[in-house]
Amino acid sequence: MITERSSLSLPPLVLASTSRYRAELLGRLQLPFEVMRPAVIEDYIKGESPSECATRLAMAKATAIAALRPDACVIGSDQVADWDGRVLGKPGSVIRAVEQLTAFSGQSVHFHTAVCVMASDGQAHQALDTTTVQFRTLSADEITRYVDCDQPLDCAGSFRSEGLGVALFERIASSDPTALIGLPLIATAMLLRRAGFAIP
Repeated sequence: MITERSSLSLPPLVLASTSRYRAELLGRLQLPFEVMRPAVIEDYIKGESPSECATRLAMAKATAIAALRPDACVIGSDQVADWDGRVLGKPGSVIRAVEQLTAFSGQSVHFHTAVCVMASDGQAHQALDTTTVQFRTLSADEITRYVDCDQPLDCAGSFRSEGLGVALFERIASSDPTALIGLPLIATAMLLRRAGFAIP
């Protein structure tokens, strides 16, 4: 049985990410936290599955910041989009975003979102959420208008589900509605409780 410690004895909480989306989500848990950018190359290792890639990178981010802040409890997270077993990165450009959304028209895309909570005692707590998005059949004009309006160039899958991107979908299948935005809060809260944090 894990006993939650008093707030006075809790270590500082650090989010190993400078993503504003993850910071906004973590803020919902009403815990004070810092943010730090992890020096991790977000690469894909040939032969690993998309879920393995997300899990590895979440762990790598938490470990990198924990090495700099051994006094802290560190949260690392990563999301990998998976279309027909292929890992999809962030588009980075309007042209690439249009290409991705054109390919997704009428298709299902899986988003694997991993989270790792590295406690100050070095113990790692991990979880993985998989969300499936079914895209509507999209016209070229719809795709162009969407990319122009939402500019989802820094988002895996070329959309912002918390914004206008939801209009591209036919349905979403997920056990955690926050996972698609970048941090599965249900799992994160569970892992933080395991690390001793009191979360209602």
